[in-house]
Amino acid sequence: MAADNALGEFLKARRGRVPPARAGLPDHGRRRVAGLRRDELARLAGISEPYLTRLEQGVDQHPSPQVLRALARALELDDDACAHLFALAAPTPGPARPAETEVAPDVHQLLDAWAGTPAYVRDRRFDVLAANKWARALAPMYEPGHNLARDMFLDPSARRLFPDWPEIAAQTAAALRAEAAPRDPRVGGLVAELETDEDFRRLWARHDARPSRDELKRFAHPAVGELALRRQALTVGGAEQQVIIVYQAAPGSPSEAALARLL
Repeated sequence: MAADNALGEFLKARRGRVPPARAGLPDHGRRRVAGLRRDELARLAGISEPYLTRLEQGVDQHPSPQVLRALARALELDDDACAHLFALAAPTPGPARPAETEVAPDVHQLLDAWAGTPAYVRDRRFDVLAANKWARALAPMYEPGHNLARDMFLDPSARRLFPDWPEIAAQTAAALRAEAAPRDPRVGGLVAELETDEDFRRLWARHDARPSRDELKRFAHPAVGELALRRQALTVGGAEQQVIIVYQAAPGSPSEAALARLL
């Protein structure tokens, strides 16, 4: 994840995505760089170009909140990307916390109590830690021991499972960047593995950061056909690295009937 200069890589990538005309800068013909030049971003943010150079090169990695807000405005960052920018510039934390791989018994009980409702637990590295039988029947990638990002990009069956795979893949890459700890060596190893896939490399280079949202997701299940399920993400009390993902069908819908046929 280029944790040694994550802030600088983010600034350079997002600088390249701001059209000069949209930033109110004149177009003097052919440009050697996409997006804003370094001196243009510095001017828009009200900071010196040498200081921006130090930020992009990783010499200075902890700018003030005022500088971060100015950069966020100049780079036209949305709320999620702005939060990610501030997280990258935060002081380096202590040693990485041990991975929370054990799921509490009451969480297992909760998953199994949701009859007809696929639900699983993942960590912020997108490793599946626990799942009920409806989730496991919905997709092999929800089996405990799988990694959702790895399956999304490296397992060809995922591209058949999700009719909207390009959109889902982009959401997965953005959520991994937003939720995973950039200095966790396990995350760095996962990203290095995923970068063998061309689609992941392209999406990862965009530096989008957006946590998982509650939204509608479509599945093309090989046994029961198409399902449209509402995804909800729930936090696990006492385990801040774990997230419960629940899929629900609209009452009385064909998707609800398809879920009933899953098992």
